Amino acid sequence: MQKINPIILIPARLGATRLPSKPMADIVGKTMIEHVYRRGVESSLGPVYVATPDQEIIDVIKKMGGNAILTSIEHQTGSDRIYEAIQKIDPDKKYNVIVNLQGDLPLIKPENLKKVVAPLLADEAVDIATIASPITEASDKTNINVVKIALELSAKNPDIGRGVYFSRSLIPQTRNDDDVYYHHIGVYAFRREALERFMTLPVSLLEKRERLEQLRALASGMRIDVALVDQIPQSVDTQEDLDRVRTQATNI
Repeated sequence: MQKINPIILIPARLGATRLPSKPMADIVGKTMIEHVYRRGVESSLGPVYVATPDQEIIDVIKKMGGNAILTSIEHQTGSDRIYEAIQKIDPDKKYNVIVNLQGDLPLIKPENLKKVVAPLLADEAVDIATIASPITEASDKTNINVVKIALELSAKNPDIGRGVYFSRSLIPQTRNDDDVYYHHIGVYAFRREALERFMTLPVSLLEKRERLEQLRALASGMRIDVALVDQIPQSVDTQEDLDRVRTQATNI
C-alpha cells in the first residue's frame, strides 16, 4: 500500500452569490474561514492552506499564523482553485493526496475530517474519497441543497462504501420506510494523479443537470469511495444557515 502524504486546501472567496463575503462572517468572535482553518489543523492530516483570490482573506489567515495563497479570480469551482494552489505550493509533488475542505463547514469535527482519507488507505483502486452521514431530518430528504448518495456498502467494511451516484434528489428508490439515505458532506481527498486527471475532463451532461462536480469523475470511470461519519456539519450557504451555525457554535 502506497504511503499517503496529505495536504488540506480550503478554497474560499468573497464573491458568493447567496451570502456575499461569507468567509468573513463572524461566528462567536472569529471569522468563518478561521474556524474552518482551525478544524483543518486539528485534524492533524497535514499542512493546511487557504486558496483564495481575495487579499482580505489572506490577511485574516496570515494574522492567525496560518498559510494562504493567492489564486486567480477567474476560477469557477473549488477544484479549479485548489489545482492552481497545489501547483504553486508543491511543484515537486511532495504531497500525494489533496484534501479539498469546503470553506463553509466551520463546525466539522476534526476526527470526521480525518476519516476522508480512509477509503484511499483501504483500496489503492480508489481515485477520490469523500464522507457522508445518514440523513436524520425528514426535511433533508426533499431539500435540493442536500446532496444524496446512492451508496453501495459491503459487509466486509460497513464504514466505507462505493459512491454509485450523487444527486440533489432522493436516491436510491426504496420500498421500505426504514431504509437509510446518505447525506454527502463536501470534503474530498484526491490522489494527486486523480486530481490532475480530473482537471483535464470535460464537464459532463449529468454534472450540468445536477450541478455536482463529482458526476464528471463518475462519468469518466473514476472511482469515488465514501467513509461514513457520525455528524452532518451545517454548511453555510444562506443567512439562515449562518444563524443556525451561530447558535450551535458556543463550544468551538
